[in-house]
Amino acid sequence: MQPIPDHILKELRILFVGYNPSIRSSRTGHHYANPSNRFWKMIHLAGITPRLYASHEGDELLELGYGFTNIVPRPTRTAEEITKEEYAEGRKVLLRKLEHYRPKIVCFVGKGVYEQFSGNRGRQWGFQPDETVPGVREFVGPSSSGLVRMKLEEMADIYKELAREI
Repeated sequence: MQPIPDHILKELRILFVGYNPSIRSSRTGHHYANPSNRFWKMIHLAGITPRLYASHEGDELLELGYGFTNIVPRPTRTAEEITKEEYAEGRKVLLRKLEHYRPKIVCFVGKGVYEQFSGNRGRQWGFQPDETVPGVREFVGPSSSGLVRMKLEEMADIYKELAREI
């Protein structure tokens, strides 16, 4: 399985950061491509996108100022397969990306992604009080994985806070 390319430009409005690509994403080359993943529905219901996009349209979100990357590039079936070493290396790489590309907001799609990046545990959903990279606001939202038991509407409600800031 191959990693998928980042969709990233300088000074994006939002850089979405996932755990790592799914097997389906690796096969298609598109972020959040697993049919059970609710990312595209979630961000549309939250009001972040003007319409419902499909994973193969992810490049179009760059025009809206939204980009995509992952903390770990290796595709897996579940995030539990990611090693501590991969997270440690991924944290360094992600930090360099944030410093170089300087998005206005980095949105961690999953509390665990944020915890692996920041080392902060027990935080609430939404904007965080700390900035790892000065000037880059940090937002934590639920993972959109189909394995997450939270209802789609509940997840979208959390992401509405992000939509209000853009």
